[in-house]
Amino acid sequence: MESKSTFKITRWDQAVYDEAEPQLARVLVDKAYSGVMEGTSTAELTTCQPSEGSAGYVGTERFVGTVDGKSGTFVLQHGAVMSAAGAEFWGHVVPGSGTGELAGISGTARLEHELITLDHELLTGDHDLG
Repeated sequence: MESKSTFKITRWDQAVYDEAEPQLARVLVDKAYSGVMEGTSTAELTTCQPSEGSAGYVGTERFVGTVDGKSGTFVLQHGAVMSAAGAEFWGHVVPGSGTGELAGISGTARLEHELITLDHELLTGDHDLG
């Protein structure tokens, strides 16, 4: 099931860990989600921005809340590579990371510009709930 939700970044705490050019940084990010996904998350990103208009990041994020009214948690791993030619975004629900009513969640995610597109399935036992 594909759904879209919005999010607001509520914390962005960046620290450079490699001063050589281009610099590499770690960023701790908190988000508040609304829509099909209702809840909060905490993520750690590693970033690189070699020049204006180009950048890349990878991240791991734990979501706590509800998806389609089902409560629990799960972990996303996501990233992007951006250049003047465009951007490529990717993301996945980490298999087996779901808890509570979200145990058994699987799928892909695309996070961009305060919008997440989550294409997911929610399986519990032999029953498809998504």
